[in-house]
Amino acid sequence: MSIILPVNGINPQLGDNCFVAPNATIVGDVVCGNDCSFWFNAVVRGDVNSIILGNKVNIQDGAIIHCTYQKTKTILGNNVSVGHNAIVHGCTVYDNVLIGMGAIVMDNCEIGSNSIIAAGAVLTEGTKVPSGCIYAGVPAKKIKDISQELISGEIDRIANNYLMYSSWFKLK
Repeated sequence: MSIILPVNGINPQLGDNCFVAPNATIVGDVVCGNDCSFWFNAVVRGDVNSIILGNKVNIQDGAIIHCTYQKTKTILGNNVSVGHNAIVHGCTVYDNVLIGMGAIVMDNCEIGSNSIIAAGAVLTEGTKVPSGCIYAGVPAKKIKDISQELISGEIDRIANNYLMYSSWFKLK
């Protein structure tokens, strides 16, 4: 059974048509838009600060979304995919972003729209990713500008696929 709990009297707020896997955890000050999905073993902890998710955000298996007490909230824009086992902590992610599997995004990072954070990348505290870039490595650095083919072929494709996958679990 999913764990959806209030913290200090603040309940998570989920938009329309959201999927929460049976063992996903969403607690506290979490507000998400429509068509979001929270996959198996994902943890979204709005216990020490707020977490705001736009529309069509997918938090994949084992990913952790958190923030820092009295310092940083976490904001994810629309059409954002957070890959398996990624950690996204106290940062701002704009629209149309893919955060790859196992990536780590630390406090005060900003990821511009239409960007990809490669699998396993580590964005150290305060990293600013301009719009339209691919960042990879440890610590993550810009490796190239993103093409329109990657925006539609990867960022949009993955977000749309997760919306489709979530429909498979909903009762008809």
